[in-house]
Amino acid sequence: MISRAERILFVGMLIAAVTMAAILIRLRERAQDRLHAVQSSTPLVEAVEAPPTAVTLLIPNDADNSLQETQRSLHLPPDDSARARVLLETLLESFREPNSTHPIAGAGSRDGARSPDIDEVFLIPLPQARDGLSNPGKMAVVDFSAAFAQAHPSGIEPETLTLLSIIGTLHANLPAITQVRFLVDGQPHDTLSGHADLTRVYLASNTGSGGGQ
Repeated sequence: MISRAERILFVGMLIAAVTMAAILIRLRERAQDRLHAVQSSTPLVEAVEAPPTAVTLLIPNDADNSLQETQRSLHLPPDDSARARVLLETLLESFREPNSTHPIAGAGSRDGARSPDIDEVFLIPLPQARDGLSNPGKMAVVDFSAAFAQAHPSGIEPETLTLLSIIGTLHANLPAITQVRFLVDGQPHDTLSGHADLTRVYLASNTGSGGGQ
């Protein structure tokens, strides 16, 4: 007879497997969409630029392992997944600014241009709670490029600060994001650069300015 604990474990593993399958399918669909867009010869209509939006970036400070809120003004697209990507690209680019408090070297170049830090960001609605009342929010899946992971400084503190700054920035600007999962080059990865755990799902409510978890 299967015990209650074993049933709970089985259900948890099943949910995790279904979630990862959905993530990988979504990644493949987006890759196909990008390929079709490149191959299409039809000129695209230039989108009207949105007015600037005030956003909050949580910038890591290696000196005291804290996260400092910084205000920026960005032109953000209407789609939440695209907004999340613009936010994170701006955040990670700030790590390379002069006098950065969390310096990270460039991720190398490809075809004369610097390789992107993030390949994709997309949002997955979380299953509704049993009570049907609370809103579980969404999970953000952040897919780092292999080049970014390889270039990131190794160490538990710098790696953890990078993850916490990403999680905090997403939640500060898109409160519906309650969980964050990380991939590297479209695949599950054990760590960012040898230390910070990428196998777990992070709760966005666990981050904030002034320090990490």
